[in-house]
Amino acid sequence: MLLADLRAYKPYADLVSEIRILLLGPVGSGKSSFFNSVKSIFQGHVTRQATVGSDVTSITEMYRIYSIKDGKEGKSLPFMLCDSMGLDEKDGVGLCMGDIPHILKGCMPDRYQFNPKQPITPRHPNFIISPSLKDRIHCVAYVLDINSINDLSSKMVANFKQVQKEVLNCGIAQVVLLTKVKNYHDVLQDNFLNMKKSMTSQSQVTNVHKMLNIPISNILMVENYASVWEPDPVKDILILSVLRQMLRAADNSLEDLPLEETGEILG
Repeated sequence: MLLADLRAYKPYADLVSEIRILLLGPVGSGKSSFFNSVKSIFQGHVTRQATVGSDVTSITEMYRIYSIKDGKEGKSLPFMLCDSMGLDEKDGVGLCMGDIPHILKGCMPDRYQFNPKQPITPRHPNFIISPSLKDRIHCVAYVLDINSINDLSSKMVANFKQVQKEVLNCGIAQVVLLTKVKNYHDVLQDNFLNMKKSMTSQSQVTNVHKMLNIPISNILMVENYASVWEPDPVKDILILSVLRQMLRAADNSLEDLPLEETGEILG
């Protein structure tokens, strides 16, 4: 049912052909693993296209805009996952905060090599000078390891809040994606969304809600395909449910766009 829903999905009012979801978070939080997990479900087997790791520095050094095909020879689905360098609490390390507005507005090209010490400029040969609505980010997912929320430094929280300001200025939907959820198998005994009420995760959800002021309904949970090679139906349900919530959030922000921003597409 979920898989069929996502295969049949179309962005709000056909304003764009594909929704772009940006994954942002600290090093090792599970951004690349989430893309690999989504791709694995639509491929029908566990796959590892995006490089993942648990190094102290970011494994992802290039900006990647990943499309997802339905099956090996299938058509591209109407959503893309954009993977970024990990946020870091140290200046000059990890994703440069000055790159954030360029990513959100759709100016950053696929495969741009990040420079932690300085942001991309319009002088870059592949800089997208006049991005259209289809080039922009339509939903930002802040990716956090559920087991590390209480260990986030004040600098990392400040980085998130700086990103949030830019996201809100651009009128982009935002959700939180909590990864590495260990009790995910318990959830099918009842409605799986009740995982938020479980004792092990409730305090983390509340902490994230207070820290980033994001509605609890937009705080999503998942267990990625990180170290196993066999498909798991419960994981699949959670991953697909999370993806559907992200697309709904993106649709809401498209619906809320000022007329002058949609007129050129509809007119």
